[in-house]
Amino acid sequence: MQGSVAYNVGFALLVCFVCALVVASAAVSLRERQEENTALEKQRNVLIAVGLASEDEILTREELLERSEAIHQVVVDLGTGEELPSIDPRTFEQEKFVEVSNSSEAVPNAAQVKRVPHRVLVYQLLDDRGEIRLLILPVEGAGLWSTLRGFVALDADLDTIRGITFYEHKETPGLGGEVDNPRWKALWQGRKVFDENLEPVIAVIKGRAGKVEEDPYRVDGLSGATITSRGVTNLLHFWLGENGFSVYLNKIRQTRRLGT
Repeated sequence: MQGSVAYNVGFALLVCFVCALVVASAAVSLRERQEENTALEKQRNVLIAVGLASEDEILTREELLERSEAIHQVVVDLGTGEELPSIDPRTFEQEKFVEVSNSSEAVPNAAQVKRVPHRVLVYQLLDDRGEIRLLILPVEGAGLWSTLRGFVALDADLDTIRGITFYEHKETPGLGGEVDNPRWKALWQGRKVFDENLEPVIAVIKGRAGKVEEDPYRVDGLSGATITSRGVTNLLHFWLGENGFSVYLNKIRQTRRLGT
């Protein structure tokens, strides 16, 4: 009868079932919109990295798409460094091209990248002749509490950093979360990535770095966030090194030397 233990338990289970059904239905119905919003947020960060949008600018979907028309997208094979124009970047699903997942075959690396795709979507800002003005590369790696995912924009020399931004992370606000701080990200502009052997040496240090002209390979550390700072260094070394975009970058350099 009403008020009995059996009734109360049954009623509670019914409420839980109805709530679970509502939440599940909402998640399914909103999935497409969530995926679109995620894609738009990534696109916004690409625009910020190349200076086509400011940090505090609120852009509508139409404005984002309009500004993004200046960005050329291309799928790249990391193993060969070849661009794959036959693959439509608008429908490209990178998750289908992941080679290794949490196995003993994974390449040991300080960035703790365990899933390395062999085909990756990259972004280019081209000049009037179709030459690369800016190259925007996706990067990711472990921070303190989360995986940092973002973009680094390289100048036409493929060495000078034009911008860096992160569109996804769960680092501590006010500490590691300062990777989102526009003032810190501005410190990256003009810094250099590679040494004379084309090895990535850019690093976030503990403390303050010098001016770009005097100290081009170092960036101020994040106060109270040593592990996150080290994580940014590690992920850049991974993706700009031999396990990431090195072959692709070298192919661009070689093509330029040959004049083709």
